[in-house]
This record gives sequence, structure tokens and C-alpha cells, in this order.
Amino acid sequence: MTVAAPGPEFSVQEIPFSFRGSWFNFSPVIAEKTYADDVHLVSHQTGLHPILRLIPTAGGVRAATTVVATPHRLTWTHDSGQMELAYERPDTARLRGRGLGLRLIAANADLTPFSGPYLYRDPVDGAHVFTAYETGRRYRVTVLRGDMTDCPGVQALGSGERGVVLSGDGEPWEIAIEEYGTSRPPYLSAGTFEQAVKSARADFESFAEALAPWRGAETPAADLAAYVLWSATVRPTGFITRPAVLMSKHWMDKVWSWDHCFNAIALAEGVPDLAWDQFRLVFDHQDEGGALPDSITHSEVLYNFVKPPIHGWALRHLRERMPRLPAAELAETYRKLESWTGFWLTARRVPGQELPHYQHGNDSGWDNATTFDPERVVETADLAAFLVLQMRELAHLAGELGLAEKSATWSQAADRIREALLEELWAGDRFVSRGAHSRRTWSSDSLLDLMPIVLGAELPEPVRTTLARRIETHLTAYGPATELPTSEHYRDDGYWRGPIWAPSTVLIEDGLRRAGFAELADKISTRFRALCEKSGFAENFDARSGAGLRDRAYTWTASGYLILAAAHERRRSGALLPDVPPAVG
Repeated sequence: MTVAAPGPEFSVQEIPFSFRGSWFNFSPVIAEKTYADDVHLVSHQTGLHPILRLIPTAGGVRAATTVVATPHRLTWTHDSGQMELAYERPDTARLRGRGLGLRLIAANADLTPFSGPYLYRDPVDGAHVFTAYETGRRYRVTVLRGDMTDCPGVQALGSGERGVVLSGDGEPWEIAIEEYGTSRPPYLSAGTFEQAVKSARADFESFAEALAPWRGAETPAADLAAYVLWSATVRPTGFITRPAVLMSKHWMDKVWSWDHCFNAIALAEGVPDLAWDQFRLVFDHQDEGGALPDSITHSEVLYNFVKPPIHGWALRHLRERMPRLPAAELAETYRKLESWTGFWLTARRVPGQELPHYQHGNDSGWDNATTFDPERVVETADLAAFLVLQMRELAHLAGELGLAEKSATWSQAADRIREALLEELWAGDRFVSRGAHSRRTWSSDSLLDLMPIVLGAELPEPVRTTLARRIETHLTAYGPATELPTSEHYRDDGYWRGPIWAPSTVLIEDGLRRAGFAELADKISTRFRALCEKSGFAENFDARSGAGLRDRAYTWTASGYLILAAAHERRRSGALLPDVPPAVG
């Protein structure tokens, strides 16, 4: 399969073709780091599952086609003809062909009592229906035009090919594919194929205009970034209690409890309702101890780890960008954020100690950072810094709610954590980490050790100046490497041991700017934006070559680009974000 270069048109090997609200997409990515020869219908209900394989044919044999995607149309092109796909609505796709045929085959050939597909012809409307154990859903194929020439495996048990075959030798053909539960009325067309294309295009363009009205020649990746967010959005189903932007519609098809903050901030100015849904989603699953889950997806909520408490930092950014919150919503947000903060101050502090700890690198979001090499249960400077910012936001919220005593209490608690951070973990030229059990300290070459820059002007001038100088040593031509490039532990594809990531970049850039290092912050913003414009929106990037790594359609990377690009455009135009508005009744 030949794929097109990225740009206004994009490669489905990089970014899946999907539609806002849909739980399925079309892509050759059928498992983690696994690329098929053909595009598949891939569902994300109960996990990532390839359901149907789309095999274009010419003269009855598989045709080598060029596949081109735009936000509203997916096209296969061959010398003998063309095949096109568009979404009619989130659970329905339309597919048509002229001169090219289609073999629509179940991706799994084996039907067992617990897995696999079953194919039957529905006697009610004549449509062919695949059922899939893996998703617990049905996939109905209705012929709208042309003739089905074969349907192997109807009512077959055990192993074997199951599918629907349309020939490209005669008249043009068209089908509809639907994903649904147990039953629904026979398919009824909502319009022509071209009307479906037009509607999808209008929906996306309206979203992009609301999200990034500032986009232009200086922000050439903004439209594609908007598409990554738009297409990764799913409607509420299962444990997804609100419209949610998954991290990806490749294999990273979850919402993690810090990734969502960056998506919320990117959406806040233009699509505030969706932004607020992103922020609140993880709080819908807050446990009785105040902890947020590690991750949420359609059929699973995991609590085996947590993620760092960046939510106070994120909320401040959201409130600068969004319409003001009603008092009742503000009060509820305060209670949930207070409970999340209380978790760290009770369940995650050694008795008699001021600073909280992580239990594993996964808790920090920097899973394998070298900070955690000596020990895993660790008091770290980034955690303390994030909690200071979260307590400051709680103090602001309490003040707005008229809770003066609470406001003072949170301000004093933030002061104590900040002073403990500086007294116990600042070693004169760097922050160190400390074992929660052993009480021994160490330093590393991880960028994580420099994350207290998020405190900005709250840090003493000598401390923030030293941090800024150290951050500069991490810079490559593409942005801040997560491990010092000269470190013996640096790896080009080392996850948090070298590659550039969007969240660390956005947090560092914001902290440097608030610490008074605007020139360095500008340099980081410029390099990361250029990196995304060159290499797309991968999960992370090789810090030396700039190549995209891992999952290639990661929403927090698209959001990082949009956050930095929007801020850059504001600075160019002289516009400022408003102060946080007061609550109203």
C-alpha cells in the first residue's frame, strides 16, 4: 500500500481516519506497533480491535492502491478505478467504488465460543451482519447500489473466511457500514455520498475555526492538529461518562489522568464545553480516598497507579481561557480538587515528613525516567512543585467562594511545601530526589529534576536561574530532551530517557516564561512547533533526528502544538489572556 505524504492530506499509517464521536476508525494499524497491508475498520470499544479488512480489487485480484486521506474523505486510487469512504454519522460510514471492487473480510478468521466473528444475512432487511465477540457489537453492511457477487462464510462456524464481495467490473457500487448493539431499524440513507462528505467537511471546518481561528501560514500544522483532536473524540459510552478526546485512535486509546489536562487547555478558548468535559472526566472516577484513576477507557478504569497532580496548574490555565464558571460548578470543582490534593498529603506522605512521594515512575507520568533508577518510592522535586501550584489554586478558589479561612489555610500549606522543597531537596546547584524509606538522596540527568521551574517567580532568583541554565543544556534542535543528551543513559527511543515529549515541553515553557526567561521559552516554543510541523503529532520524538516515535497520532502532542502556537500568535498580535474571571451565581 502506497501512502501519501502528510499535510492537508495525511497518511492513514500516521493518523487514523475517523469522525468526531465515533468509536471506530479506518487504519492499517491493528495493534501496538503492528501495521497491516490493508486498511481495516478498527473499533475501540473494549479495547483496540480490528474488525473488518478492506481489500480493494481489480479484475478479481487484490489491487495495489494509493491511499489518501483528508478530514472528510478517504480515497483508494488505482489505474482501473477508485474507492471512497466517508462518515455519514459517528456510527455509520459510506463506501463506494467505480472500477475497483472490494473484499470486505472479517479480520479474524476464527470463531470460538468466546472470540471471533460470526456472519449472517438478516432476513428482516437482507443486510449482512458481522457480530464480534471482541467488542460485543454488530457491524451491518447494507448494499445501496450495485450487486454483491459473493458472501463467503455466511452462518459458518469455526475457522474460515467471512465477508462481503463487490465487483468493480460492472456498475458503480455503494454500501453503508454501521456499528451498533443488539438491533436497530433497517438502514435508511440520510442523503447521498457527496452530502455525507459535505456534512463531515463542514463539521470539521467549524471545529477547526472555533479551535484555532488564528491559524495561517505561520502555523501550517494547525489544521492537522485540529483534525487529530476532532477525530479522536468519542461519544459517552461505558466508563467514558462525557464526550472524550482519547489520547489516540491507535493503540493508546485511553484517557490518562494528566494527558487530559493538555487537551482541555488546547480546547478551552474555542470549544469550552468540550474542554470542561475533558478536565472533569477523570474526576467522575475519583475514589473515596481522593485519588484519580491512572486511566479510563470504554470498559476499564485502572487505579494501580496515579498521575501527577498538575490539575491545579491546568485549572488556572483553563480559567484564563474559558467563560467564568457558575458558583455551584466552582464549588464542586473546589471540593474535588481539595480531595485530590488531600490524597497526596495523607496517603502519600511519610509520617512526620512534609514532602509527598511517588510509589513508581508511572505515578509521575515519566515512567522510566532515570530519576527513579536508584529507588522507585521517591520524594521528588517536581511532585512538590506541582502540589504548591495546586494549593495556590485551591486558595484562589476558596477566596472566590468566600471561604476566607480555607483560603488562608491553603496558602500557608503551599508556603510550607515550597519551603520544604527548597530546604530539603535543593542541593545548591540542582534538585535531588530522596528515597521515602532509605532517606538517601541522589540526582540524575533527567529533565524531570528540573521541572520545579513550573513554580516560576515563586522560586528564589538564584534557583530559577540555575534551573534555566540546566534546561538549556537539554535543548536540541527540536526541543528539550528528557534525558541530558550527553548522559550515558540517553537513548534515542528511550521513552522518558531522551525523547522529546509535548507535556514536559509545555510545562517547562510555561514555567520559564513565568520565571522571567522569555527568550529561552520562545526558543523552546519555536523549536517544538517546528518539530510538529516537520514530524507530525507522535507520542514522542527522537531528540536528535526529530523523527516521530511510538504512537503517531497522539492528541496531547497536537494539543501541545496548539497551545504553543496560540500563545505565539497572541504575543505577535499583542493580545493578552484575561485575568481569571470571578464566579457568578
